[in-house]
Amino acid sequence: MNDAVPAPGLSLDHTFQVDLRGLVDLLSHHLYSSPRVYLRELLQNGVDAVTARRAHYPDAPAEIHVTAAQGALEVADTGIGLSEADVHRFLATIGRSSKRGELEAARRDYLGQFGIGLLACFVVADEITVVTRSAADPGAAPVEWRAGSDGRYTVRTLPDDARPAPGTTVRLTPRRGCEEWFSPARVIELARDFGALLPYDITVADGSGNVHRVTDTPAVWERTYPDPSARRVALARYCEDTLGFAPLDVVDLDVPLAGVRGAAFVLPSAVSPAMRGKHRVHLKGMLLTESADALLPDWAFFVRCAVDTDALRPTASREGLYDDEALAAVRDAIGATLRDWLTGLAAGDPERLGRFLAVHHLGVKAMARHDDELFEVMLPWLPFETTDGRVNLDEFTRRHPVVHVTDTVEEFRQIAPIAGAAGLGVVNGGYTYDADLVRRLPDLRPGTVVDGLDPDTVTAHLDPVDPSVELAAGAFLTLARGVLDPLSCEASLRAFHPVSVPALLLDGRDEQGERKRAQSEADAAAAGDTLWAGILGALRGDAPRARLVLNHLNPLVRRIIAVGDADLVRTTVEGLYGQALLLSRRPLTTAESALLNRSFLGLLERAVHDNAADTK
Repeated sequence: MNDAVPAPGLSLDHTFQVDLRGLVDLLSHHLYSSPRVYLRELLQNGVDAVTARRAHYPDAPAEIHVTAAQGALEVADTGIGLSEADVHRFLATIGRSSKRGELEAARRDYLGQFGIGLLACFVVADEITVVTRSAADPGAAPVEWRAGSDGRYTVRTLPDDARPAPGTTVRLTPRRGCEEWFSPARVIELARDFGALLPYDITVADGSGNVHRVTDTPAVWERTYPDPSARRVALARYCEDTLGFAPLDVVDLDVPLAGVRGAAFVLPSAVSPAMRGKHRVHLKGMLLTESADALLPDWAFFVRCAVDTDALRPTASREGLYDDEALAAVRDAIGATLRDWLTGLAAGDPERLGRFLAVHHLGVKAMARHDDELFEVMLPWLPFETTDGRVNLDEFTRRHPVVHVTDTVEEFRQIAPIAGAAGLGVVNGGYTYDADLVRRLPDLRPGTVVDGLDPDTVTAHLDPVDPSVELAAGAFLTLARGVLDPLSCEASLRAFHPVSVPALLLDGRDEQGERKRAQSEADAAAAGDTLWAGILGALRGDAPRARLVLNHLNPLVRRIIAVGDADLVRTTVEGLYGQALLLSRRPLTTAESALLNRSFLGLLERAVHDNAADTK
């Protein structure tokens, strides 16, 4: 920094000072997720150096040798190398990359673009030594650059025999506590993980005379196979070895405009739609991330992908993808590929489609919500829970021109046996996406009518009892209505199947809203909040009421109607209401819970009393 005092009206240029230790701490704790990336950066630099040399000398050797021995690490490449001027220019200037400048036009061919790769080695090393010889300047002597994590470095030229051939060798001395990252087993593991698909030959020597080949190219999805079945088997084996599960099926991915090739592996079991997929992404062969979550549309939660790309942009940490227009285009293209795969199965391999839908019908329903053509294709295959069992909507609409849909699973389970016996066609709309899809049926199947299910619709399909029977039950119904009135519920008598159901509680959305209002009013009154209780009471008006439909075909109901004891009638009506509540499987209010408890204890007390009277 220039510390001179400028004359009035003049200004001096200053240079920022960089605290290397602070910058290394920033990299290790905030930019990179793990110290393991140090080896990726070294391999990246080696690959880029070889690529640069081959751009000028196509027949140049293309090799990267890693040696992990005696607690240190050495990475040697046969790349372009650096002259002394290049060393000062690139290695000693943070943020400057040798892939820029005159190589900008060919930058697409390089892995590194940010100029901080070598600096990442200070996350695990106290000292970095680079010995390099330039292929672009055959007369230049080898150069050694030695730097410490304190920000100091030295540069010196070496004799020719220190590095006879062009290329670069990087040696690292581990920091205290980071020795594990330099063990031969760990280095081999990291090299294979990051570099298996790199285009050049990479080997790791473990210091015991053993040399391990890292690269395994071409990628499994780029290889030629005798038939599609052999290809699926090979890809499935890769998925099991790399991603940790045996896929239900495999989908080839190829997006030429974005340079994306790979495979999507269908998960063998269902997962939550809210679970973000973690996908394995390689950039020009180098593993970028194993947890890319923006590569696929949200609805494609049933697959995990492994791909290689040469066009998508990495983030500065090179552990994720930059969410830009290119990534959005790839996301749309992969989504279209998955959709085409499904329609292809529907047309040519229904057995495979059936296996897939048995596990992942939810994902297809998510797609079909926004894709009429896919919904049309999948209509004969997607299963829905209905009063006819678990069937597809194509079959269901042929049997029922009028399709009723419930709002909740509980409502469907309560009404399904009665509605089925009465000939009503009802679909359970309580599951994710189902109600939306059912309501779109009229657009795809003209003539089909979709309607909600309300108490009046159900009651209209139940058989009325003979007028003489209803007249004879008049006293009983009057008592029953008095018992149910505080619960905002009416009582009626009908005949319906199955006979085993003594009573059915019907309440739609309006009735449920009235019940909640009444409960809130009671809670406010119990808490002494007369103002709020009064406001809620004023809202009652002519709100609809729930309906307890008693089944005259049920023998127990007929016996209860004939009971002359008013107290016993009240207790049994409360019991029937409570049993119907439990069948509805919905949450109980405080008043309903009290009613259930009261009726149960009342019936027990009556049974014990009658038994005691009989024994006297």
